[in-house]
Amino acid sequence: MNIPNRITLSRIFLIPIFIVLLAVPFEWGSWSIGENTLPVSHFIAALIFIIASTTDWVDGYYARKHNLVTNLGKFLDPMADKLLVSAALILLVEIGTAPAWIVIIIISREFAVTGLRLVAAGEGVVLAAGQMGKLKTVLQIVAISALLLHDYPFSYLGLPFGLITLYLALAVTVVSGVDYFIKNWHVMRDSK
Repeated sequence: MNIPNRITLSRIFLIPIFIVLLAVPFEWGSWSIGENTLPVSHFIAALIFIIASTTDWVDGYYARKHNLVTNLGKFLDPMADKLLVSAALILLVEIGTAPAWIVIIIISREFAVTGLRLVAAGEGVVLAAGQMGKLKTVLQIVAISALLLHDYPFSYLGLPFGLITLYLALAVTVVSGVDYFIKNWHVMRDSK
């Protein structure tokens, strides 16, 4: 197993730790930040999420630079991303910082695009992510990170930065999903 795939696996192994930190009510204390309170466990979960999200860029960069792109990596990398983001969004609903309807739309879009990619793969066609899809991913990561940090440092300004960014992520997620289907509808139309 090459280094990029090991990095991707490390991201997958961080997900259960991240889940436990948010799902179990640890009494490790909290910090007051502006009008909000940031539990220590949420801060640690945010750090793990940010580190795991960063490994997505690192493994892809390393794989391309050293020509180490493998079929295993093509399978693991998007799966790791979807698992991490989905787990984070669902747990944000659980702790009451993200609206469930937004999370449902974002996760539904991911399932739909994954389904289209599976149909394309069955036809021998590889559908790469476009620039709008990459922007969607960045906005989702920024929104999730801000919500996990209870809007720190923006909470000192009384600015709901995480929620604003989540709405932006939702808009780009929907638009990029529609765009992706329009550009690649021929795969569904021509499938056997």
